[in-house]
Amino acid sequence: MFDFERSLRHAAGEIERVLDLALPAENGPEARVVEAMRYSVSGPGKRLRPYLVLSSADLFGVQRSCALRAAAAVEMVHCYSLIHDDLPALDDSDTRRGRPSVHRQYDEATAILAGDGLLTLAFEILSEPETHGDAMVRCELVGALARAAGTQGMVGGQTLDLAAERQQLDMGAITRMQRLKTGELIAFSCEAGAILGHAAETPRKALRAYAHDLGLAFQIADDLIDAEGDSEAAGKPTGQDQASGKATFVSLLGVERAREQARMLSQQAAAHLDLFEEKADPLRAVARFVVDRRN
Repeated sequence: MFDFERSLRHAAGEIERVLDLALPAENGPEARVVEAMRYSVSGPGKRLRPYLVLSSADLFGVQRSCALRAAAAVEMVHCYSLIHDDLPALDDSDTRRGRPSVHRQYDEATAILAGDGLLTLAFEILSEPETHGDAMVRCELVGALARAAGTQGMVGGQTLDLAAERQQLDMGAITRMQRLKTGELIAFSCEAGAILGHAAETPRKALRAYAHDLGLAFQIADDLIDAEGDSEAAGKPTGQDQASGKATFVSLLGVERAREQARMLSQQAAAHLDLFEEKADPLRAVARFVVDRRN
Protein backbone atom coordinates (compact mmCIF):
# COMPACT_ATOMS: atom_id res chain seq x y z
CA MET A 1 0.00 0.00 0.00
CA PHE A 2 1.23 3.47 -0.89
CA ASP A 3 1.87 5.54 2.28
CA PHE A 4 0.81 9.03 1.24
CA GLU A 5 1.43 10.76 4.58
CA ARG A 6 4.97 9.42 4.74
CA SER A 7 5.61 10.37 1.12
CA LEU A 8 4.25 13.88 1.66
CA ARG A 9 6.41 14.41 4.77
CA HIS A 10 9.53 13.18 2.98
CA ALA A 11 8.92 15.47 0.01
CA ALA A 12 8.24 18.42 2.33
CA GLY A 13 11.60 17.87 4.01
CA GLU A 14 13.36 17.84 0.64
CA ILE A 15 11.60 21.04 -0.46
CA GLU A 16 12.39 22.81 2.80
CA ARG A 17 16.10 22.07 2.39
CA VAL A 18 16.05 23.53 -1.13
CA LEU A 19 14.17 26.62 0.07
CA ASP A 20 16.63 27.12 2.90
CA LEU A 21 19.58 27.00 0.50
CA ALA A 22 17.86 29.34 -1.95
CA LEU A 23 17.27 31.94 0.77
CA PRO A 24 20.46 32.29 2.83
CA ALA A 25 20.26 34.74 5.72
CA GLU A 26 21.60 38.21 4.97
CA ASN A 27 23.45 40.70 7.18
CA GLY A 28 23.15 43.86 5.08
CA PRO A 29 20.33 46.40 4.66
CA GLU A 30 18.17 43.77 2.90
CA ALA A 31 18.35 41.43 5.90
CA ARG A 32 14.83 42.25 7.17
CA VAL A 33 13.06 41.49 3.90
CA VAL A 34 15.04 38.26 3.42
CA GLU A 35 14.14 37.26 6.98
CA ALA A 36 10.46 37.89 6.14
CA MET A 37 10.79 35.77 2.98
CA ARG A 38 12.36 32.95 5.02
CA TYR A 39 9.61 33.30 7.63
CA SER A 40 6.95 32.86 4.98
CA VAL A 41 8.42 29.79 3.28
CA SER A 42 9.36 28.15 6.58
CA GLY A 43 5.77 28.03 7.84
CA PRO A 44 4.29 24.60 8.63
CA GLY A 45 2.59 24.12 5.27
CA LYS A 46 1.71 20.83 3.60
CA ARG A 47 3.86 21.64 0.50
CA LEU A 48 1.08 20.15 -1.62
CA ARG A 49 1.86 22.08 -4.81
CA PRO A 50 5.55 21.14 -4.73
CA TYR A 51 4.49 17.56 -4.09
CA LEU A 52 2.46 17.68 -7.29
CA VAL A 53 5.55 18.88 -9.17
CA LEU A 54 7.67 16.05 -7.79
CA SER A 55 5.00 13.42 -8.39
CA SER A 56 4.39 14.52 -11.97
CA ALA A 57 8.15 14.61 -12.61
CA ASP A 58 8.46 11.04 -11.35
CA LEU A 59 6.07 9.92 -14.10
CA PHE A 60 8.68 10.90 -16.70
CA GLY A 61 11.93 9.98 -14.96
CA VAL A 62 13.00 13.58 -14.33
CA GLN A 63 16.19 14.04 -12.32
CA ARG A 64 15.23 14.73 -8.71
CA SER A 65 17.43 17.81 -8.31
CA CYS A 66 15.74 19.46 -11.31
CA ALA A 67 12.26 18.61 -10.09
CA LEU A 68 13.07 19.97 -6.63
CA ARG A 69 14.11 23.33 -8.06
CA ALA A 70 10.87 23.64 -10.03
CA ALA A 71 8.94 22.55 -6.94
CA ALA A 72 10.67 25.18 -4.80
CA ALA A 73 9.80 27.85 -7.36
CA VAL A 74 6.13 26.86 -7.15
CA GLU A 75 6.18 27.03 -3.35
CA MET A 76 7.75 30.50 -3.50
CA VAL A 77 4.98 31.74 -5.80
CA HIS A 78 2.36 30.15 -3.52
CA CYS A 79 3.88 31.78 -0.42
CA TYR A 80 4.05 35.14 -2.20
CA SER A 81 0.33 34.87 -2.93
CA LEU A 82 -0.43 34.07 0.72
CA ILE A 83 1.57 37.06 1.95
CA HIS A 84 -0.31 39.43 -0.35
CA ASP A 85 -3.73 37.78 0.24
CA ASP A 86 -3.36 38.38 3.97
CA LEU A 87 -2.68 42.12 3.61
CA PRO A 88 -5.30 44.60 4.91
CA ALA A 89 -6.08 45.70 1.35
CA LEU A 90 -7.18 42.16 0.48
CA ASP A 91 -8.29 39.55 3.05
CA ASP A 92 -6.88 41.36 6.12
CA SER A 93 -5.92 38.14 7.90
CA ASP A 94 -3.87 38.21 11.10
CA THR A 95 -2.83 34.55 10.98
CA ARG A 96 -1.57 32.08 8.41
CA ARG A 97 -0.59 28.46 8.97
CA GLY A 98 -1.16 28.91 12.68
CA ARG A 99 1.28 31.83 13.01
CA PRO A 100 1.07 35.61 12.63
CA SER A 101 0.78 36.56 8.98
CA VAL A 102 3.86 38.24 7.52
CA HIS A 103 2.51 41.79 7.74
CA ARG A 104 1.69 41.20 11.42
CA GLN A 105 5.04 39.63 12.22
CA TYR A 106 6.92 42.44 10.42
CA ASP A 107 4.97 45.29 8.81
CA GLU A 108 2.95 45.91 5.66
CA ALA A 109 5.77 47.40 3.58
CA THR A 110 8.11 44.51 4.43
CA ALA A 111 5.35 42.01 3.65
CA ILE A 112 4.76 43.52 0.20
CA LEU A 113 8.48 43.46 -0.57
CA ALA A 114 8.85 39.92 0.77
CA GLY A 115 6.08 38.74 -1.55
CA ASP A 116 7.69 40.55 -4.48
CA GLY A 117 11.03 39.01 -3.58
CA LEU A 118 9.64 35.46 -3.53
CA LEU A 119 7.82 35.92 -6.83
CA THR A 120 10.90 37.17 -8.65
CA LEU A 121 13.23 34.62 -7.05
CA ALA A 122 10.97 31.82 -8.32
CA PHE A 123 11.58 32.90 -11.92
CA GLU A 124 15.29 33.32 -11.27
CA ILE A 125 15.47 29.70 -10.11
CA LEU A 126 13.55 28.41 -13.13
CA SER A 127 15.81 30.34 -15.50
CA GLU A 128 19.05 28.82 -14.21
CA PRO A 129 20.77 25.91 -16.03
CA GLU A 130 20.67 23.80 -12.86
CA THR A 131 16.88 23.53 -13.31
CA HIS A 132 17.27 21.96 -16.77
CA GLY A 133 20.04 21.76 -19.32
CA ASP A 134 17.68 22.63 -22.19
CA ALA A 135 17.08 26.38 -22.41
CA MET A 136 13.78 25.81 -24.24
CA VAL A 137 12.50 23.76 -21.32
CA ARG A 138 13.46 26.54 -18.92
CA CYS A 139 11.69 29.09 -21.12
CA GLU A 140 8.55 26.95 -21.21
CA LEU A 141 8.58 26.63 -17.43
CA VAL A 142 9.00 30.39 -17.00
CA GLY A 143 6.20 31.16 -19.44
CA ALA A 144 3.80 28.63 -17.98
CA LEU A 145 4.39 29.80 -14.41
CA ALA A 146 4.02 33.45 -15.46
CA ARG A 147 0.60 32.67 -16.95
CA ALA A 148 -0.45 30.74 -13.86
CA ALA A 149 0.56 33.62 -11.59
CA GLY A 150 -0.62 36.57 -13.73
CA THR A 151 -3.90 37.92 -15.07
CA GLN A 152 -4.64 34.55 -16.71
CA GLY A 153 -4.21 32.93 -13.30
CA MET A 154 -3.91 34.05 -9.70
CA VAL A 155 -3.98 37.81 -10.28
CA GLY A 156 -7.04 37.50 -12.49
CA GLY A 157 -8.75 35.24 -9.97
CA GLN A 158 -8.00 37.59 -7.10
CA THR A 159 -9.48 40.47 -9.11
CA LEU A 160 -12.69 38.49 -9.60
CA ASP A 161 -12.64 37.64 -5.89
CA LEU A 162 -12.59 41.34 -5.03
CA ALA A 163 -15.51 41.91 -7.39
CA ALA A 164 -17.44 39.16 -5.57
CA GLU A 165 -17.53 41.38 -2.49
CA ARG A 166 -19.59 43.95 -4.43
CA GLN A 167 -21.80 41.71 -6.56
CA GLN A 168 -23.29 38.23 -6.41
CA LEU A 169 -21.60 35.72 -8.69
CA ASP A 170 -23.37 32.72 -10.20
CA MET A 171 -21.91 29.21 -10.30
CA GLY A 172 -20.17 29.75 -13.63
CA ALA A 173 -18.48 32.93 -12.44
CA ILE A 174 -17.38 31.36 -9.16
CA THR A 175 -15.99 28.34 -10.99
CA ARG A 176 -14.00 30.59 -13.32
CA MET A 177 -12.76 32.71 -10.41
CA GLN A 178 -11.50 29.69 -8.50
CA ARG A 179 -9.99 28.10 -11.61
CA LEU A 180 -7.90 31.24 -12.03
CA LYS A 181 -7.17 32.00 -8.37
CA THR A 182 -6.36 28.47 -7.22
CA GLY A 183 -6.55 26.07 -10.13
CA GLU A 184 -3.98 27.54 -12.50
CA LEU A 185 -1.07 27.19 -10.07
CA ILE A 186 -2.19 23.65 -9.30
CA ALA A 187 -2.33 23.00 -13.04
CA PHE A 188 1.20 24.31 -13.51
CA SER A 189 2.38 22.14 -10.62
CA CYS A 190 0.94 19.06 -12.32
CA GLU A 191 2.30 19.90 -15.77
CA ALA A 192 5.76 21.06 -14.67
CA GLY A 193 7.00 17.49 -14.47
CA ALA A 194 5.77 16.86 -18.01
CA ILE A 195 7.60 19.96 -19.24
CA LEU A 196 10.80 18.88 -17.50
CA GLY A 197 10.42 15.38 -18.94
CA HIS A 198 9.73 16.39 -22.57
CA ALA A 199 6.40 14.54 -22.31
CA ALA A 200 4.13 13.98 -25.30
CA GLU A 201 0.78 15.71 -25.66
CA THR A 202 -1.40 12.79 -24.54
CA PRO A 203 0.04 12.50 -21.01
CA ARG A 204 0.09 16.28 -20.74
CA LYS A 205 -3.62 16.43 -21.56
CA ALA A 206 -4.30 13.78 -18.93
CA LEU A 207 -2.42 15.79 -16.31
CA ARG A 208 -4.24 18.99 -17.28
CA ALA A 209 -7.61 17.23 -16.96
CA TYR A 210 -6.55 15.79 -13.58
CA ALA A 211 -5.45 19.25 -12.41
CA HIS A 212 -8.70 20.88 -13.53
CA ASP A 213 -10.84 18.54 -11.42
CA LEU A 214 -8.35 18.53 -8.55
CA GLY A 215 -8.30 22.33 -8.38
CA LEU A 216 -12.08 22.58 -8.16
CA ALA A 217 -12.25 19.82 -5.55
CA PHE A 218 -9.55 21.60 -3.55
CA GLN A 219 -11.45 24.89 -3.62
CA ILE A 220 -14.77 23.35 -2.64
CA ALA A 221 -12.99 21.70 0.30
CA ASP A 222 -11.53 25.12 1.17
CA ASP A 223 -15.03 26.64 1.14
CA LEU A 224 -16.24 23.84 3.41
CA ILE A 225 -13.39 24.50 5.83
CA ASP A 226 -14.28 28.22 5.86
CA ALA A 227 -17.95 27.42 6.47
CA GLU A 228 -17.56 24.64 9.04
CA GLY A 229 -13.97 24.64 10.21
CA ASP A 230 -12.33 25.79 13.39
CA SER A 231 -9.86 28.68 13.04
CA GLU A 232 -7.29 26.99 15.26
CA ALA A 233 -7.42 23.74 13.31
CA ALA A 234 -7.41 25.56 9.97
CA GLY A 235 -4.46 27.74 10.97
CA LYS A 236 -6.22 30.85 9.61
CA PRO A 237 -9.47 32.75 10.23
CA THR A 238 -12.66 30.93 9.15
CA GLY A 239 -16.17 32.18 8.48
CA GLN A 240 -14.91 35.15 6.49
CA ASP A 241 -16.84 34.37 3.30
CA GLN A 242 -20.17 34.19 5.10
CA ALA A 243 -19.41 37.33 7.12
CA SER A 244 -18.68 39.29 3.93
CA GLY A 245 -21.72 37.86 2.13
CA LYS A 246 -19.51 36.47 -0.62
CA ALA A 247 -20.99 33.76 -2.82
CA THR A 248 -19.07 30.45 -2.66
CA PHE A 249 -19.61 26.87 -3.76
CA VAL A 250 -21.02 26.15 -0.29
CA SER A 251 -23.40 29.13 -0.24
CA LEU A 252 -24.80 28.18 -3.65
CA LEU A 253 -24.86 24.39 -3.30
CA GLY A 254 -25.27 23.89 0.43
CA VAL A 255 -22.89 21.91 2.60
CA GLU A 256 -23.94 18.39 1.63
CA ARG A 257 -24.18 18.99 -2.11
CA ALA A 258 -20.83 20.80 -2.03
CA ARG A 259 -19.24 17.85 -0.23
CA GLU A 260 -20.71 15.43 -2.77
CA GLN A 261 -19.44 17.56 -5.64
CA ALA A 262 -15.93 17.65 -4.16
CA ARG A 263 -15.87 13.86 -3.86
CA MET A 264 -17.15 13.42 -7.41
CA LEU A 265 -14.45 15.75 -8.73
CA SER A 266 -11.81 13.89 -6.72
CA GLN A 267 -12.88 10.60 -8.32
CA GLN A 268 -12.91 12.19 -11.78
CA ALA A 269 -9.43 13.56 -11.22
CA ALA A 270 -8.08 10.12 -10.32
CA ALA A 271 -9.72 8.55 -13.37
CA HIS A 272 -7.71 10.82 -15.68
CA LEU A 273 -4.54 9.08 -14.46
CA ASP A 274 -5.37 5.58 -15.70
CA LEU A 275 -2.79 5.67 -18.50
CA PHE A 276 0.02 6.08 -15.93
CA GLU A 277 -1.05 2.95 -14.00
CA GLU A 278 0.51 2.54 -10.53
CA LYS A 279 3.15 5.23 -11.15
CA ALA A 280 0.42 7.82 -10.54
CA ASP A 281 -0.56 6.50 -7.09
CA PRO A 282 0.89 9.61 -5.38
CA LEU A 283 -1.33 11.85 -7.53
CA ARG A 284 -4.37 9.65 -6.84
CA ALA A 285 -3.63 9.98 -3.13
CA VAL A 286 -3.57 13.78 -3.47
CA ALA A 287 -7.03 13.68 -5.05
CA ARG A 288 -8.36 11.80 -2.01
CA PHE A 289 -6.45 13.96 0.45
CA VAL A 290 -7.72 17.33 -0.76
CA VAL A 291 -11.36 16.47 0.02
CA ASP A 292 -10.63 14.88 3.40
CA ARG A 293 -8.34 17.58 4.82
CA ARG A 294 -9.28 19.91 7.67
CA ASN A 295 -6.82 22.73 6.94
